[in-house]
Order: sequence, then structure tokens, then C-alpha cells
Amino acid sequence: LRVISSRFPIGVETIYKYLESIFIMKSKIIISIFCLLIIFNSNLLSDEDNKTLKVGLLAPLSGSYSEIGNSLLYSLQLSLEEINDENVFIIPKDSGFKDKDKINLAISQLRSSGVKVIIGPLAYEEFEYVKKYNDLIFISPSNINPEILNNIISIGVSLESQLIALTKFIKEQKKTKTIIMFPENDYLKIIEKKIENLNLKNIKTFTYSSNPEVLTGEIEILTNYNQRKRNLELKKKMFQDKEDQQSIKELERLEQLYTLGDVNFDSIIILDFGNNLKSVLTSLVYSDVNQDKVLFTTLNQWFDESIFYENTIKNLYYPSVNYKEFKKYNNKYYKKFNIYPNEITILAYDALGLIYYAWNKNGEINSIKDFLFKNKIKGKIGTFSFKDGKVIQELDIYKTDKKKFIKF
Repeated sequence: LRVISSRFPIGVETIYKYLESIFIMKSKIIISIFCLLIIFNSNLLSDEDNKTLKVGLLAPLSGSYSEIGNSLLYSLQLSLEEINDENVFIIPKDSGFKDKDKINLAISQLRSSGVKVIIGPLAYEEFEYVKKYNDLIFISPSNINPEILNNIISIGVSLESQLIALTKFIKEQKKTKTIIMFPENDYLKIIEKKIENLNLKNIKTFTYSSNPEVLTGEIEILTNYNQRKRNLELKKKMFQDKEDQQSIKELERLEQLYTLGDVNFDSIIILDFGNNLKSVLTSLVYSDVNQDKVLFTTLNQWFDESIFYENTIKNLYYPSVNYKEFKKYNNKYYKKFNIYPNEITILAYDALGLIYYAWNKNGEINSIKDFLFKNKIKGKIGTFSFKDGKVIQELDIYKTDKKKFIKF
């Protein structure tokens, strides 16, 4: 100001006011430009959001189930690497296990992050906590209910899918008298209802105790063991006092048997796992069920190799996911993280692939209708379809043979 006042015959105050007016005018222009830039950048961000897929994960990342939660995170990392799209992001949140407060907090945080589709919850019992979030879509690895709800899709290997595959297989083997066996536990009513809804023909059901000591007696009743044992003793008496060569040979043959006569079924489906399954198989063999005449089948065992050492059974058949893909996934997971994954994690791996497919196909994901594809979808676990309001897995049949899993 001093320099200007020395050159021009005007007062300092006048010069100051003049410069102040220029500053205010320029400030308004700068503010206007800044506001325009904010609006422009907001539009860019909005457009960028449309090009970004944010997928939430509800998982127990702490507590006694944290191992499963971390395994899910590792699985999704593998899936991201295969998708190889920098616009796809996973936002994990600790939801605990069957913890209503944690789940609600996690969902609130995911919603604030702009997430529209979430992998989880894990347990069917947790569905009650997420049903109210109609603006969000949940893809759950649960296998309890394959029905597509208002905002939940379950992609687990459901009992319905397994029974459909098994009954088809049994029919192809020309078996007409099937017994479905299952334990008396917390899932008893659910299993009974599912079997009833499937309206299976030529099928009878049999429930048994989870107590091995009680189980043996129940299996003996099912197989009419005592009567067949008596039949053998009566038959042997017919030849004991005879000395002709034919009678002697027949008696020698009968001495090799435990019972005489067939059971009143030609195929069985055992809805059980692990040691309980092995107990049932042992009891059936102990009750002298002829494996050459009766077809032994069970549920998806996730290729549990411990079943190889159940020496009482010659051939055991069951439906399952694609073995080659399952083995490839396990090896890839182990190579990356130096541990083997929990079986459920391959479902999360496929869930992300399904979400990405829907997002690419539709350009965005707004509702559960974006997942109701007319065509079949192929994933790591196999092929599945959305039919009659349900997710149905198309499973392969495998058998255990010489310590190998053989696709039938």
C-alpha cells in the first residue's frame, strides 16, 4: 500500500477498499469454481461407485468360531485373485456366531459403506436377524433351507438336492424298496418335513437313537435279525442228522452263514455323518445285511478319507460336489496359506463368483431378482439352478473303492 500511495495521489484507505473489493470478487469466483469441482467430483465418485462392486462378509472373526471366519476370508481372497478385477472389494465385519447384536451392528456398518450384497450369515438360525433388511441381499452358505426368501439365497448343499440325486441314482440301479434312516436329534422334524414335501415314492423312513448301545437293537428290529437267525438254526437242524453227501455239503454252506433270509428293503439312505454314520454301517453289517443285494448310500461326506478305514462296507455311494474342483481348490488354498480350508469356505468362494456374475450381467445389483437366472450356473462345487423358488444343486454320485473316491 505504501508503494502504491507513493505513486498515485489517493489515500491508503481508498486503495485498501479497492483491493478488498477485488479480493472479495475473486474469492466468490474461487468459491464458485470450488463448488462446481465438488459437484463434478461427486458425480465422478457416484459414477465410480456404479463401477465398483462392494461385497460384505458376515463372519465370526473373533471368538471360538474365528477359525471358520478367517478361513472364509482366505477363501474370498483366492476368489478375488481368480476374478482379477480391481473394482471388486470385500468388506468383512465380525458378526460373531448367533449373536444378534453383533450381526445388527455389522450390517449397519456394511450398509454405511455402500454395500448392497452380503455373503452370510452362516447359520440358518441367524436368518431371523437379517430378514428385516429388505434393502440388502444375503447369499448364505447354509444348507438348511434351499428356498429363495425375500432377501436371502442359500447356496449350501441342501438335503433336498442330495435326496433328489440319490433317489434318481437308486432308481437307475433298479431298486424299488428304499429305507431312509436318520437319527433322533434336533433336526428330526426338519428332515421329516423335507422328506414329506419331496413326495418320494416307494420310500419308507426309519429313525434311530444316537446312542450306539441302543442303535444295535433298533437295527436288529429293522433287519428282522432274530427271525432270520432262527430261520438259519431251523434249516441247519434239517441236515444235522443226515449223512448223505448233499446234506453234508448243504450243512457246511449253512455253517458259513449268520442268518437266513433277505431283509425287506433293497436300498438304504443313511442321513448321518462321521462316527454316527460308521456306527450305523457297522450295525447293519453285524445284522447280516447282504451288501450284494442291498445298495448302501449316504449324504455328502465332503470326501472324508476316514471313511476308507470303515472296512465293514464294500461300496458306499453318496452325492457330492465336483471332486476334481474340490481337490484343486483345497490344494490351491493350502499352497497359498499353508493350511487346509474348512469345507464350507468353497461355498463362499462360489458365492463371490455368483455375485460377480450377476453384477457383470446386469450392470448393477438392486434386488434378489438379479440372481434369478433362467440358465444353470456352474461353480467350483458344481452346477446349480434357480428353479421353483429354490436353489437346487446338481450333484454327482461318488463311491468309496480301494481307498479312492470314484465318480460313478
